[in-house]
Formats: sequence, structure tokens, C-alpha cells
Amino acid sequence: MNGAESLVETLGHNGVEVCFANPGTSEMHFVAALDRQPRVRGVLGLFEGIVTGAADGYSRLLDRPAATLLHLGPGAANGLSALHNALRARSSIVNIVGDHAGYHRGLDAPLTSDIEGALRPFSDWVRTSHSANSIAGDAADAIGFSLPGRISSLILPADTAWNSADEYSTPPKAVEPMQRAIDPGEVDAAAERLKDSGRRTAILLGGRALRSRQLETAAQIAGATGASVLAETFAPRTERGAGRPTVAKIPYPVEPSVKLLSSFDAVILVDAKPPVAFFAYPDKPSVLTRPGTTFYTLSPIGADSSVALEALQDAIGPAAKRPVLADPAATGSVLPSVLAKSTSAPRPEGGDHPRQARSVAFRGDP
Repeated sequence: MNGAESLVETLGHNGVEVCFANPGTSEMHFVAALDRQPRVRGVLGLFEGIVTGAADGYSRLLDRPAATLLHLGPGAANGLSALHNALRARSSIVNIVGDHAGYHRGLDAPLTSDIEGALRPFSDWVRTSHSANSIAGDAADAIGFSLPGRISSLILPADTAWNSADEYSTPPKAVEPMQRAIDPGEVDAAAERLKDSGRRTAILLGGRALRSRQLETAAQIAGATGASVLAETFAPRTERGAGRPTVAKIPYPVEPSVKLLSSFDAVILVDAKPPVAFFAYPDKPSVLTRPGTTFYTLSPIGADSSVALEALQDAIGPAAKRPVLADPAATGSVLPSVLAKSTSAPRPEGGDHPRQARSVAFRGDP
């Protein structure tokens, strides 16, 4: 077994089921190993930005890591913009980036570059594997560090992939780092604040705190205390639909976001950061909250937001566990007003749907 085969086997053993790839010559041994590994499916992308973007979307939806395969430094650089989005969304991705064979790097071939330097600002963890016998362990480390919600980048020199992994026997198990701890003192302080001044307090949800379970708990807390539940402007994924509580996002423009947040002098952060403007503007504030706002970090980024919210719920008491009535517009029933507008929408002469008519005109058909 060569190094690439031990790497792909380690990916499959640790639950990585898909690898979005745009490979080149240096990654052919990995591609061959991927073709022979039934537990990891390869998906070809015709541009590296598609590869990293697909891995981001996959992880956002399934809450588990995807792998990518990129061709040396220039190929990785083509995917960095989507990788930046994945980093901000706290997606789980394991990037495999090919490189020249170790003995070839010193020749300064045309595609030689500082791959680690290029990837470090867009990754939480970066490592170059230097041996066919170490690549499986390096891969397990990369997978473990990617959980939950981090970007790992493992650089694979070509000779590390094609050399024999004669010391490899079984794929190592990835070890997930311990999650950040929740501070009981912060939970108690947030609970006291909500009991005293709930209507002047916002519960700001971000990251994985916008899943159904956390939304329900936050809505129950708000219902008991009069607090408002808000979401970060660019939340990576929000679960919506019938029976789920709705949550307002902080607006993108500065003026309406400042107006919204001026109603609160305390913000409870749940897998979220204090809100700031997307860009700096002349004569407009960069910090969107009112001066003197108190922040309570209920669930630090990387902690279990569900556990944190349930701890806050317990600290407030039984009133915070009463069921919350769903928004009538999100119950799944068809409202008469919506049905009337839909059925009475104007149709073009001849009965064609507007989209069909535009499609025919676009194709140039008579």
C-alpha cells in the first residue's frame, strides 16, 4: 500500500464520504487510490472555487466534513475565496493539496510556491506530510481538528503519495478536540439579566445555534422573559419551516441595524460575535450596538450551544420551558390570501406560463 492509499483509507474510516476534486499531475496517485476506495466518493469540479464551495455547502447542510483535492499552490489559491466563506461559516473541511516531490522542490519548477503560507490565513490547521508512513496519522489529525466547524489543510508531496507505506497497518482514528467549556457564572449572570430586564436584552444566535433545537429553546426563553431573539446577518444556515420559531436577522445596512440594536443595552451571545458593520463608512459607526452595551458570552464559538441554552433555560426556571406557539405563516397551511393571489396571478395570452414564455423567447424559437 502506498501513502495515498493509506490516506484515502483513513478518510473513509473516519466518516469522510465525499472528496470534491480538481486534481493535476501531482495528485494522480491520490486519484487512483480514491477510485479504488468504495467508502469515499470522488466528485470532479471543473474549477477550484467550485470544489471548495461545494465542500462548504456539503458541510453546512450535513454538519460533517467534506474533503477537497487541489493542485499545488496555484490550484489552492483559485479556491481561496470560497474557502474564506467556509472559514467564516465555520464549516468542516479537510483540504488535501498536492505538492512537488520533496526532492523536486529545490529545483524551483514553474508551479513551486509557499503552499502553507497561502493556506494559513484561510485554514485553522495546516500541515505538510513528509513521509508515506506518516500521512495516515496526519490525515487523522486533520479530520479530528476539522470537527466541529474548522478548516484543515494537509499538503501531500507527490513522493509521499507514491512511496510505499510499509509501516502502515490499520487506519488511525481521528480524535475530536474537546469543545470549549461553558462558564456557569456567565449562564447565571445572563439569567439574572433576563429576569431583571428581559425586554432590553437580545439573544443573538449564530453558527450552529440556528438549528431547530436551539431556536426552540431560545424562543421559550424569550417568551418567558420578554427578550428578543436575533440572528447574525450572514448566518451560515438557518432551519426554517412548519412549526419552527422565526428569528429576525440583523440587517446588512448600517442604519437599520443600528436602529434595531438601539432597543437593547445587553446582548447574550450564543455561538455569535458582537455585531459590527460589514464595511467602514464615513460618518457611520463600525460597532452596531449602542455605547455601553453589556455582552454575555453564553456559548463561546466552538462550544455546544444547545447545552448552553438549556442551562440558561434551567437557570430561569419553569416559565422558560413552556411551549411557544408557531408563527401562523410557518405552520404549513395554505393561507386564503396567499392562495387567492397565486390563482389570480395574470397569465399571458394563450395560457403559457410567464417563465415558459421567457424561456422560449430566450432560445430563439418561433
